[in-house]
Amino acid sequence: MQLNETRAWNRFYAESTPHDIEIPTGALSEMLDGVIERFPDAIAIEFFGRETSYRDLGKQVARFATGLRRLGVKKGDRVALIMPNAPQHLIAFYAVLRLGAIVVEHNPLYTRDELEVQCRDHGAKIAIVWDKAAPTVQSLPADLGIERIISVDITKAMPRKMQLLLKLPIEKARASREKLTKKAPGTIPATKLFAQKPLDAAHPHAATTDLAVLSYTSGTTGTPKGAMITHQNLWANARQGKAWMPRFGEGTEVIYGVLPMFHSFGLLLSVIYSVSIGARSVLFPTFDPELIVEANKHTKASFIPAVPPMYDRMARLARDGKLDLSHVIYAISGAMTLQDPVVERWEAVAGGRLVEGYGLTECSPVALGNPFTEQRKIGTIGIPFPSTDIKVTNPDNPAEEVAQGEVGELLIRGPQLFQGYWQRPEDTRETITEDGWLRTGDLVVQDEDGFVTVVDRKKELIITGGLNVSPSEVEKVVTQLDSVAECAVVGVTRGGGAEAVTAVIVLEEGAEFDEAAARAHAHQHLADYKVPRSYIIWDELPKSLVGKVLRKKVRDALAKDKHATHA
Repeated sequence: MQLNETRAWNRFYAESTPHDIEIPTGALSEMLDGVIERFPDAIAIEFFGRETSYRDLGKQVARFATGLRRLGVKKGDRVALIMPNAPQHLIAFYAVLRLGAIVVEHNPLYTRDELEVQCRDHGAKIAIVWDKAAPTVQSLPADLGIERIISVDITKAMPRKMQLLLKLPIEKARASREKLTKKAPGTIPATKLFAQKPLDAAHPHAATTDLAVLSYTSGTTGTPKGAMITHQNLWANARQGKAWMPRFGEGTEVIYGVLPMFHSFGLLLSVIYSVSIGARSVLFPTFDPELIVEANKHTKASFIPAVPPMYDRMARLARDGKLDLSHVIYAISGAMTLQDPVVERWEAVAGGRLVEGYGLTECSPVALGNPFTEQRKIGTIGIPFPSTDIKVTNPDNPAEEVAQGEVGELLIRGPQLFQGYWQRPEDTRETITEDGWLRTGDLVVQDEDGFVTVVDRKKELIITGGLNVSPSEVEKVVTQLDSVAECAVVGVTRGGGAEAVTAVIVLEEGAEFDEAAARAHAHQHLADYKVPRSYIIWDELPKSLVGKVLRKKVRDALAKDKHATHA
């Protein structure tokens, strides 16, 4: 019998973590109502020191929902949210869902062209927009059909004294308001929606199987696609997260919202999971260590979801006595491989373990994670969450499972699995098998205990001399060098279509790079064909807003510079 058929990994679950969760049957707006009823006076949001209780959160959601309804928003409509982390973002999210409409999250720093591609795809008529981004949205072609732009000034959610004390963020916000007044007339201030009467409690909620969110994939392997995610998918994933962290209580925990809420990882943890357990979300508009240090003086976090570079920065601040992480029981890392040195630095100053998890937009987004026990395995993405099944198959034949320990494509099935891609039935059929398994496109190895290690994405493999090279494998070797802080390994096309393994590195501050020593180290740990032909030093690597290195951008930049590499 296959390891995956027996769920043998269940024995590594933390004590009190169930093998399966109870699948939710309501809407996310009903989840919020239930939490408000149980913890009305608990703090839901903290923003630059200003606190909002769950009771007040409910009132603001109800008022904003009325405002949206009067603008014509109804069940099934798509509503674009284009905002950084702020209370208005969370409020708008639940207000849209309360009407049975569908939230479409966007990066507020997107260019006009990037926004146009996604807005043309989903066809939202209403956009709720950070005032700084309003001019960009207004510049979009009229045929996209955006009829109303609601502008949000996030500084209005801050305490007045903080508005006076903060310099850079506030000055930028003030400048954006002046720009909006001159160049973006015709928008509707969000304050007008907050001034409406609360929505009638009798207004029907969405069905649990209705779409709640269209979440666009990163597009690293092609054109971004809108993943269709239901209320049940998201609520189920939140329950899986709760099961994974059984030491947490309800109405008492504190989560630092450093991940962007428009990203699926940040959306789940700072907007949905946090509300599901009645936690306090301390929101940060961007990952700013100085703001985190300031917030930490009066509110200590018990859970910080982030990515490795963020953990590394916070751990160094704590080591220097500037940040107190002793209350942090749980920390889950995603988006990129978690290295031993980061774990060691974090756990030397934090109150609990730092583990790596795995997810993707199509899984709402979390599917696997390392347990918060001594049985975790650093360097792996862990084991499947409760109610989640996986299998490792032949990349060319998803019906054929590979032998344990062999490389294959990871397939996932569970209640958090998305419903397909918006208006893309062919892409959906290519991604979800006939029997309901999600093809992740990630090549992995599963060990005898069920723990999974990512080898690479199928489409990021480097082909040199007819052999496949895993960028992640080479990066792990290169970053073992003391002088190297970060590394991105890509294939650069040479004559005849072959690819040269190329390592682009960022050095530790004050370090010098010894290329001869780097080559000797690589030859010691890698087959000759995997050893980088070129080492290129950059000041920084391009990353997504959650800190994931964007290999495609590295590769594209090198392709434009013919003198950047040598063979």
